[in-house]
Amino acid sequence: MDLIHDRRTDCYSALGKMTTGDYLSLVRGAHAQRGGITGQREVLKTTTAKRIRDRMISDIRAGAVLPPVVIGVIVDQSVVDDISSGALSDISLFLGAVSRHELTIIDGMQRTAALIDACEIDVSIASREMRVEFWVARSVRSLVYRMLVLNTGQVPWTLARQLSVVYAPLLEEIKNNVTGIDRIFSPDKPGRRVASAQFSSDALVELYLAFSLRKTNVDTKETLSEEFSRLDFVDNLADTGFQDHFYSALSMLVELDKAFDRYDNGNSGRFSRGKEVFGSQPARIGFMVAIAQYVLGRPGLDREIDERSTRMDTVVKHASAMVIKLNGLDPVGVGGFLRLDVLSEILDKKVGQVGRYERSVFVEAFKVLIEDAFEIPNMEPCWRAS
Repeated sequence: MDLIHDRRTDCYSALGKMTTGDYLSLVRGAHAQRGGITGQREVLKTTTAKRIRDRMISDIRAGAVLPPVVIGVIVDQSVVDDISSGALSDISLFLGAVSRHELTIIDGMQRTAALIDACEIDVSIASREMRVEFWVARSVRSLVYRMLVLNTGQVPWTLARQLSVVYAPLLEEIKNNVTGIDRIFSPDKPGRRVASAQFSSDALVELYLAFSLRKTNVDTKETLSEEFSRLDFVDNLADTGFQDHFYSALSMLVELDKAFDRYDNGNSGRFSRGKEVFGSQPARIGFMVAIAQYVLGRPGLDREIDERSTRMDTVVKHASAMVIKLNGLDPVGVGGFLRLDVLSEILDKKVGQVGRYERSVFVEAFKVLIEDAFEIPNMEPCWRAS
């Protein structure tokens, strides 16, 4: 393997040769899952795309060498140590180490589809050599940064589509870094929220986007040609503490969600129980954006890295004190604090673009909570802030 350390993102670029058959065995599962995650761009099925793929298949059969396919993999520290020491310079040893982890196809879905089809037509192609580049990282932050900055991309990709490439590793990091999450639903493991600390995978990815962009109205169809959004995202990823800030904010949300869940008045209605506050995606996004703007700064007005860490420590301290206070109340006391009747009345207004309105209500509410250091008698002044 030809190994180069990317010191900017602390990734390793490993370029090697392997047989087409070994490559397809390695990534067949990831390819079947559209790159290894839900939401990745599928093999294109338009008439022109099929014609191009047919041309690629005929070129492969004629002996063409394709550009390297790029595979992303998040590994633990022991694998990184073995790579840096040179212990995995042999391709077979390298593959043995990384194949135990979840692989994602960053660049090469169409080429992989063409290789599969070509091998079905001519089995001898499986024994031919091809080039594969692995990007090996310890953090999903590094892999996302690498893609957004260094990938050229054949077509404009949305931010959500870029993130979808590292969808599974991001969710795995959330599980490892955010204590208290009970369940994460996904298209492969569907379910519905029946208690606090349960979230859909799509909702968590949207929270990641909202936190980085510091905007409540995240257009997941927004393309990377929207340079301001792309630059905001990249600038935040350039801060090595950004990922930890996101996990801290999400941990606060989970703890408050559990504290709110202790209230249940037994009635029907949208906000009759405490768990329904953060059962609402607008509320979750409002909370994450309010924290992001306080900690990271407003879009276009970024805070210094040291100030970000200080502000996050302050918010965590104040939020933790509020959680302790709520957990010391009985369920009726939690209900009195939440004042969900006021929230219901405010959200019952007949307005256009309900989702946009609700997100604005919640972000303003949680800005008040943060500005008042989480020291409020109840949530009414928050709900009425908008």
